[in-house]
Amino acid sequence: MKGKFITFEGIDGCGKTTQIKLLKEYLFKKGYNILVLREPGGTKVGEKIRDILLDKDNFIFPMTEMLLYASSRAQLVSEKIIPALQKGKIVIADRFVDSSYVYQGYARELGIETVKVVNEIATIGILPDITIYIDITPEEAMKRRGKREADRLEKESMEFHEKVREGYVKLIKQHPERFVIIDGMQEISKVHQCIITVIKKYL
Repeated sequence: MKGKFITFEGIDGCGKTTQIKLLKEYLFKKGYNILVLREPGGTKVGEKIRDILLDKDNFIFPMTEMLLYASSRAQLVSEKIIPALQKGKIVIADRFVDSSYVYQGYARELGIETVKVVNEIATIGILPDITIYIDITPEEAMKRRGKREADRLEKESMEFHEKVREGYVKLIKQHPERFVIIDGMQEISKVHQCIITVIKKYL
Protein backbone atom coordinates (compact mmCIF):
# COMPACT_ATOMS: atom_id res chain seq x y z
CA MET A 1 0.00 0.00 0.00
CA LYS A 2 1.18 3.51 -0.82
CA GLY A 3 0.19 5.35 2.35
CA LYS A 4 1.61 5.37 5.87
CA PHE A 5 -0.13 4.13 9.01
CA ILE A 6 0.76 5.86 12.30
CA THR A 7 -0.84 4.92 15.62
CA PHE A 8 -0.76 6.47 19.08
CA GLU A 9 -0.89 4.38 22.24
CA GLY A 10 -0.76 4.93 26.00
CA ILE A 11 -2.81 4.65 29.16
CA ASP A 12 -6.03 6.65 29.43
CA GLY A 13 -5.24 10.30 30.05
CA CYS A 14 -1.72 10.25 28.57
CA GLY A 15 -2.45 13.06 26.12
CA LYS A 16 -2.83 11.11 22.87
CA THR A 17 -5.80 13.06 21.60
CA THR A 18 -4.08 16.41 22.16
CA GLN A 19 -0.88 15.28 20.46
CA ILE A 20 -2.74 13.78 17.50
CA LYS A 21 -4.52 17.09 16.97
CA LEU A 22 -1.21 18.97 17.05
CA LEU A 23 0.41 16.50 14.65
CA LYS A 24 -2.55 16.70 12.29
CA GLU A 25 -2.24 20.51 12.18
CA TYR A 26 1.50 20.28 11.56
CA LEU A 27 1.23 17.74 8.74
CA PHE A 28 -1.71 19.55 7.15
CA LYS A 29 0.35 22.75 6.96
CA LYS A 30 3.12 20.73 5.31
CA GLY A 31 0.70 19.64 2.62
CA TYR A 32 0.23 16.00 3.57
CA ASN A 33 -3.03 14.18 2.84
CA ILE A 34 -4.17 12.98 6.27
CA LEU A 35 -6.95 10.90 7.77
CA VAL A 36 -7.35 10.86 11.56
CA LEU A 37 -9.32 8.05 13.19
CA ARG A 38 -10.09 6.87 16.71
CA GLU A 39 -10.71 3.55 18.39
CA PRO A 40 -13.15 2.30 19.18
CA GLY A 41 -15.16 4.21 16.58
CA GLY A 42 -14.24 5.97 13.38
CA THR A 43 -17.22 4.56 11.46
CA LYS A 44 -20.98 4.66 11.97
CA VAL A 45 -20.94 1.07 13.22
CA GLY A 46 -17.81 1.64 15.30
CA GLU A 47 -19.25 4.66 17.07
CA LYS A 48 -22.24 2.62 18.19
CA ILE A 49 -19.88 -0.02 19.55
CA ARG A 50 -17.89 2.75 21.27
CA ASP A 51 -21.02 3.91 23.09
CA ILE A 52 -21.48 0.38 24.46
CA LEU A 53 -17.84 -0.08 25.46
CA LEU A 54 -17.39 3.24 27.24
CA ASP A 55 -20.77 3.47 28.96
CA LYS A 56 -19.88 3.52 32.65
CA ASP A 57 -23.14 1.78 33.52
CA ASN A 58 -22.36 -1.32 31.44
CA PHE A 59 -20.83 -4.44 32.95
CA ILE A 60 -18.90 -6.18 30.17
CA PHE A 61 -17.08 -9.48 30.46
CA PRO A 62 -13.43 -9.41 29.26
CA MET A 63 -14.05 -11.72 26.29
CA THR A 64 -17.08 -9.69 25.22
CA GLU A 65 -15.02 -6.52 25.55
CA MET A 66 -12.22 -7.91 23.40
CA LEU A 67 -14.63 -9.09 20.68
CA LEU A 68 -16.43 -5.73 20.60
CA TYR A 69 -13.12 -3.89 20.13
CA ALA A 70 -12.16 -6.34 17.38
CA SER A 71 -15.53 -5.83 15.67
CA SER A 72 -15.13 -2.07 15.67
CA ARG A 73 -11.57 -2.50 14.39
CA ALA A 74 -12.64 -4.82 11.57
CA GLN A 75 -15.14 -2.22 10.35
CA LEU A 76 -12.54 0.55 10.60
CA VAL A 77 -9.90 -1.37 8.66
CA SER A 78 -12.19 -2.32 5.78
CA GLU A 79 -14.18 0.91 5.58
CA LYS A 80 -11.54 3.54 6.32
CA ILE A 81 -7.93 2.42 6.74
CA ILE A 82 -7.38 0.25 3.67
CA PRO A 83 -9.04 2.68 1.21
CA ALA A 84 -7.07 5.62 2.67
CA LEU A 85 -3.72 3.80 2.49
CA GLN A 86 -4.43 2.72 -1.08
CA LYS A 87 -4.92 6.40 -1.96
CA GLY A 88 -1.55 7.24 -0.43
CA LYS A 89 -2.88 9.04 2.64
CA ILE A 90 -1.19 9.24 6.02
CA VAL A 91 -3.57 7.51 8.43
CA ILE A 92 -3.23 8.50 12.09
CA ALA A 93 -5.16 6.39 14.59
CA ASP A 94 -5.85 7.06 18.25
CA ARG A 95 -5.30 3.44 19.37
CA PHE A 96 -5.24 0.23 17.35
CA VAL A 97 -4.55 -3.45 17.98
CA ASP A 98 -1.82 -2.83 20.60
CA SER A 99 -4.49 -1.49 22.96
CA SER A 100 -6.28 -4.84 22.84
CA TYR A 101 -3.04 -6.74 23.44
CA VAL A 102 -2.44 -4.67 26.56
CA TYR A 103 -5.90 -3.95 27.94
CA GLN A 104 -7.65 -7.24 27.24
CA GLY A 105 -4.74 -9.61 26.64
CA TYR A 106 -2.53 -8.49 29.53
CA ALA A 107 -4.53 -6.43 32.05
CA ARG A 108 -7.73 -8.48 31.66
CA GLU A 109 -5.62 -11.65 31.49
CA LEU A 110 -7.22 -13.12 28.37
CA GLY A 111 -3.76 -13.83 27.00
CA ILE A 112 -1.90 -12.03 24.22
CA GLU A 113 -2.14 -15.03 21.87
CA THR A 114 -5.93 -15.19 22.18
CA VAL A 115 -6.22 -11.50 21.35
CA LYS A 116 -3.72 -11.88 18.51
CA VAL A 117 -5.65 -14.68 16.79
CA VAL A 118 -8.92 -12.73 16.84
CA ASN A 119 -7.36 -9.44 15.77
CA GLU A 120 -5.33 -10.86 12.91
CA ILE A 121 -8.67 -11.83 11.42
CA ALA A 122 -10.26 -8.47 12.25
CA THR A 123 -7.40 -6.39 10.82
CA ILE A 124 -6.58 -8.66 7.86
CA GLY A 125 -3.06 -8.66 9.28
CA ILE A 126 -2.54 -4.90 8.95
CA LEU A 127 -0.16 -3.36 11.49
CA PRO A 128 1.01 0.25 11.96
CA ASP A 129 4.21 1.37 10.25
CA ILE A 130 5.10 3.23 13.42
CA THR A 131 3.50 3.50 16.87
CA ILE A 132 4.01 6.51 19.13
CA TYR A 133 3.71 5.43 22.76
CA ILE A 134 3.21 8.34 25.18
CA ASP A 135 4.39 7.24 28.59
CA ILE A 136 3.04 8.74 31.81
CA THR A 137 2.28 7.36 35.26
CA PRO A 138 -1.27 6.35 36.18
CA GLU A 139 -1.15 8.94 38.98
CA GLU A 140 -0.39 11.72 36.51
CA ALA A 141 -3.10 10.46 34.15
CA MET A 142 -5.69 10.60 36.93
CA LYS A 143 -4.58 14.11 37.88
CA ARG A 144 -4.91 15.28 34.29
CA ARG A 145 -8.41 13.88 33.93
CA GLY A 146 -9.37 16.02 36.89
CA LYS A 147 -13.03 16.18 37.84
CA ARG A 148 -14.48 15.34 34.43
CA GLU A 149 -16.74 12.32 34.41
CA ALA A 150 -14.80 9.12 33.78
CA ASP A 151 -15.90 6.54 31.23
CA ARG A 152 -16.05 2.80 31.97
CA LEU A 153 -12.33 2.17 31.42
CA GLU A 154 -11.15 5.34 33.12
CA LYS A 155 -13.09 4.26 36.22
CA GLU A 156 -10.91 1.16 36.58
CA SER A 157 -8.64 0.90 39.63
CA MET A 158 -5.17 2.37 39.85
CA GLU A 159 -3.88 -1.20 39.95
CA PHE A 160 -5.53 -1.90 36.60
CA HIS A 161 -3.97 1.15 34.95
CA GLU A 162 -0.57 0.23 36.39
CA LYS A 163 -0.97 -3.22 34.85
CA VAL A 164 -1.86 -1.63 31.50
CA ARG A 165 1.33 0.43 31.62
CA GLU A 166 3.31 -2.67 32.53
CA GLY A 167 1.75 -4.43 29.55
CA TYR A 168 2.87 -1.68 27.20
CA VAL A 169 6.45 -1.95 28.51
CA LYS A 170 6.48 -5.69 27.80
CA LEU A 171 4.91 -5.24 24.36
CA ILE A 172 7.40 -2.56 23.34
CA LYS A 173 10.31 -4.81 24.30
CA GLN A 174 8.89 -7.44 21.95
CA HIS A 175 8.48 -4.98 19.04
CA PRO A 176 11.19 -2.31 19.41
CA GLU A 177 11.35 -1.83 15.63
CA ARG A 178 7.83 -0.37 15.50
CA PHE A 179 7.46 1.58 18.76
CA VAL A 180 8.81 5.01 19.67
CA ILE A 181 8.58 5.95 23.35
CA ILE A 182 7.78 9.58 24.14
CA ASP A 183 8.05 10.97 27.68
CA GLY A 184 4.53 12.27 28.28
CA MET A 185 5.44 13.82 31.63
CA GLN A 186 6.89 16.84 29.79
CA GLU A 187 4.98 19.97 28.81
CA ILE A 188 2.56 19.56 25.88
CA SER A 189 4.75 21.65 23.56
CA LYS A 190 7.84 19.58 24.35
CA VAL A 191 5.98 16.32 23.77
CA HIS A 192 4.80 17.71 20.43
CA GLN A 193 8.35 18.64 19.41
CA CYS A 194 9.59 15.15 20.28
CA ILE A 195 6.88 13.64 18.11
CA ILE A 196 7.64 16.00 15.22
CA THR A 197 11.32 15.03 15.37
CA VAL A 198 10.37 11.36 15.09
CA ILE A 199 7.84 11.90 12.31
CA LYS A 200 10.26 14.03 10.25
CA LYS A 201 12.76 11.16 10.20
CA TYR A 202 10.03 8.68 9.42
CA LEU A 203 8.39 10.56 6.54
